[in-house]
Amino acid sequence: MNYQAQQAEKRRRQQEAQAVRAYNAAVRDHERAVKAAERAHATAVRASEAERKAAEKEAARLHLEARTAEVEALNTELTSTYDDIDSLLAWTLDTDDYVDLHSLKVIAEHPPFDPGKLGTPVAPVPELVYPPQPTYVEPAAPKGLSGAFGGKKKHAEAVAAAQAEHQQAVAFWHEKNAKSHEHHVATLAKREQDEAARLAKVAEAEAAYRAECDQREADAAARNEELTKFINDLAFDVEYAIEDYVGIVLSNSVYPDAFPVEHDHSFDLATRELTLKVDIPEPAAVPSVKEYKYVKAKDEITETQLTAKAQKDRYAAAVQQVAVRTLHEVFEADRAGKIHSIALTVGTDTIAPATGQPEYVPLVMVAADREIFSSFDLANVVPKATLDHLGAAVSKSPFDLTPADTSRGVRQRGQ
Repeated sequence: MNYQAQQAEKRRRQQEAQAVRAYNAAVRDHERAVKAAERAHATAVRASEAERKAAEKEAARLHLEARTAEVEALNTELTSTYDDIDSLLAWTLDTDDYVDLHSLKVIAEHPPFDPGKLGTPVAPVPELVYPPQPTYVEPAAPKGLSGAFGGKKKHAEAVAAAQAEHQQAVAFWHEKNAKSHEHHVATLAKREQDEAARLAKVAEAEAAYRAECDQREADAAARNEELTKFINDLAFDVEYAIEDYVGIVLSNSVYPDAFPVEHDHSFDLATRELTLKVDIPEPAAVPSVKEYKYVKAKDEITETQLTAKAQKDRYAAAVQQVAVRTLHEVFEADRAGKIHSIALTVGTDTIAPATGQPEYVPLVMVAADREIFSSFDLANVVPKATLDHLGAAVSKSPFDLTPADTSRGVRQRGQ
């Protein structure tokens, strides 16, 4: 018994030691797994952090590119704007300002008639196809001894039954065909009815289209008739026609968006002089930015202003160019020589600092004779010198809204 107890105790201790070893192994495995997970997490964190930094760096780069491109676009637009303002006279020299009134006559243009869905005919009805007529099949006659033992009678009964069944099938076939024919006829009638309705709507739509075409033709004819009268009146020196022609010419005079102008004019047939007033933007409405810059530290776009001299020089040059350009456009467009002279005023509307009331400031006042002005080669002139040559009254400082001095009279200057 003692031996058995000792063996049992030995086995118990072995089992206990084995369990401890297994437990310790499991603990070690767990610890290894935890450490591996921690390492994996740290690796993931490092990877995420790197990716985040890379994403932030890329976003910053793209943002810088976008802002830089924005500045470049602003500066490009600014350069284009100043080029336009600085070349107001050159804008018109390459363009013939004459308006061919006959070219304004219109020809009525009509879109093709489009009935839309009505243009599609109603789908045709499929042809009626009848099923084949039932075929009678005679029961086979008895052969040999079967005919001698009542076979003939049974055959006769079978024939009678087959004939009755066939007659019934034929009757059903006729009845079904009659119904199919009746339905087909009704379907054909419905299709014809729908097609007739469609054609009626097409005719109605076409009538409306023809009416619209007639109206377009009438409108074109009325406009052309009015234009023909205008052309004839202009040819015979009717005063309104000359004024309206000048209005057409001036409306065709395109100025930059940054320097819009408006015209007002009247014509005196007795003296053949056109009195013309041109309103230009006041100095404060003209761009004054020299350059746009991007400040990365503040993530903002800043402006650098033009010097006062640069602003004054540009505005004065623009005023002078507008004056010479306007004289040129009218005289060039008047091929028939209806206008012998132009009394031109170029100025701007502003608010008087002394009264706070609106006032008009004349910046250039000039009278030009057609014969003299037409002899100038405007591609080579200096607008200020041209105005001085014509005896114009020109503001000494247009940018400061100093009015042109007209105390001596415009026509007396230069004499």
